[in-house]
This record gives sequence, C-alpha cells and structure tokens, in this order.
Amino acid sequence: MKTAISVSKEDYLKAILEAESEGQTVISATLAHWLEVSPPAVSMALRRLKRDGFVEVKADGVVRLTGKGREAAYRTALRHHLIERMLSEMFGMPWYEVHDEAERLEHAVSPAFEARLVEKLGEKGTCPHGNSVLPETPAQRVKQGAQLLSGAKEDADYTVCSLYERDPKLLRFLHQVGIEPGGTVRVVQKNYDQTVAIETAQGAFTIGAPAAEKVWVKKRRGKG
Repeated sequence: MKTAISVSKEDYLKAILEAESEGQTVISATLAHWLEVSPPAVSMALRRLKRDGFVEVKADGVVRLTGKGREAAYRTALRHHLIERMLSEMFGMPWYEVHDEAERLEHAVSPAFEARLVEKLGEKGTCPHGNSVLPETPAQRVKQGAQLLSGAKEDADYTVCSLYERDPKLLRFLHQVGIEPGGTVRVVQKNYDQTVAIETAQGAFTIGAPAAEKVWVKKRRGKG
C-alpha cells in the first residue's frame, strides 16, 4: 500500500526539493510562485506539513525538508521522472508535452508499478528535457561545461543540454523555434535589448532573455 499522503502535500514537497536542488532558498513566496497559488494557501499548507513532520520553517522564514519530507519528495520526483521517460521512450510522446502529463500521473503510480518502471528504464537516466531526477544547481552545470544560452558567445555553435521544464508555454515556444535537448543552436548575435538572434534546424529566430535564460547549452567542439 502506498503511504497515505495527499496530492497537494506531494506537490509542495516536490517543489521544495526541486527548488533546493536548483540552489534556491525556499520561502513562502518561492512556493507561491512555483505552484501558482496564493500566499495564504501556502501558509496553510506549510502549517500542515510542519504539523505532520515533513518540513521545518525557520525563524527567518526559510523552509527545509525533514528526513521524512525529503524521502516523500524524492519518491514523487522519481515517479515524475520515470513517467516522463515512459511517455517519451516507450510511447513516443513529444518531449514538450510529457511534463504536464507526468504531473497528473505521478500521484497515481503504485509502488509496484514504480518498481517496474525503474527495472525497465533505470533510475539514473535523463528525462526528455535533459534533466536528471533532481535538477542540478547552476554551479554544478557550469562545472560540467554547460552555460545558459543567454550567456553564450556570438558566432558560435552549441548543443542544447537541458531545458527548464515547468512552463508548458515555454516548452512549446522552444519547440517552435527548434530548440530541443540534443539539438544544435547557433548564436548569431546578442542584441542591446538582451534578445538573442539564433539559428536552428527550424530557421532563424530572435528570442528574448526570459527564454534564453531557461536553456542550458555546451559549446560544440571545433565550432565557433
């Protein structure tokens, strides 16, 4: 039997874990923005999570997971990761559609089915957006040779490593302009207004900073 924990609690715990993994300091405002809920709703949820032993809320408002909370959060994050990979690798669903579907299905996966998915897909691979179960911090990504598209040099070719996956509209936009994990993007020009002129397999485009700051790339060897 699956441990009794509500869908709402799972969403909050996973959001805290993912935000921490990305190097963010988690406070109520972080969760309100992340989950698109009101501040009063966050306050109420945190009180319940604290009461049930899933989180600690420090005097300065910083929210931290307890051991119990971290374990529950990781299980939800893992189920999400496995479902995304299942939908993409086994059913051929486009990479820019799997996140939302996984958000719905992650709460319904039984431990037995989760175990079968791990057996079939493995726990260490990357999802269709190029991310592992837990997102890496910007520092970790930079250490591995990655950089944000917004900081890439002009007149150079890059391979797309990973994308911010929690914004469905962003993912569809990136798909439309030919930016996808494993794909190639050429930075043609960086403009004064912080837009970036690029070329992809889909053609020539100009994208704004909000999109360019959500794409991690690595410079292609012998290029640019």
